[in-house]
Amino acid sequence: MAVFEGTFTQTESFRFAIVIGRFNDLVVGKLLEGCQDCLKRHGVDINPEGNQVDYVWVPGSFEVPIVARQLALSGRYNAIICLGAVIRGQTPHFDYVAAEVSKGIAAAGFQTGVPVIFGIVTTDTMQQALERAGIKSNLGWSYAMSALEMASLMHQVKGLGTTDSYGNNSGSVSPTLPGTTLKSANPELSPG
Repeated sequence: MAVFEGTFTQTESFRFAIVIGRFNDLVVGKLLEGCQDCLKRHGVDINPEGNQVDYVWVPGSFEVPIVARQLALSGRYNAIICLGAVIRGQTPHFDYVAAEVSKGIAAAGFQTGVPVIFGIVTTDTMQQALERAGIKSNLGWSYAMSALEMASLMHQVKGLGTTDSYGNNSGSVSPTLPGTTLKSANPELSPG
């Protein structure tokens, strides 16, 4: 049996997208800085005019998953990093936003097979959010590390194929996404 593990080197061929929610920009700006610092120190060209990282700004964390999924479907990126901050207020709004954003980001990765990194800070107070964005440590760095590792790991396992319920290797199979149709090179095997 083989062991597969992502690395943090040989990053020059990887492409990343960073989806950034503007809301709570004091916190999110610091997360972005930490993320960029990590990518740069691992050999990624973080220049927006370069060819390795694209930056996509959205109004807030709630809008991050739909854009992340669309970017993943483009087939252009090895990993997508989602950055945002949801801070508890006096209403249940926090609970709804935090739950839906986490589900949406998880679904984007699962549905597309592209690593979509959950970099949404969810805290009770602004102080807690700032601590996670640079006062004590910067989680933006950790999110970039996860993206690097997953991009490397997925590069290694891509093309291994899948197995059916009996453990038989069925070759390389792309997932079927909602709204897509199956087509076969053999017209006799194409669905109705």
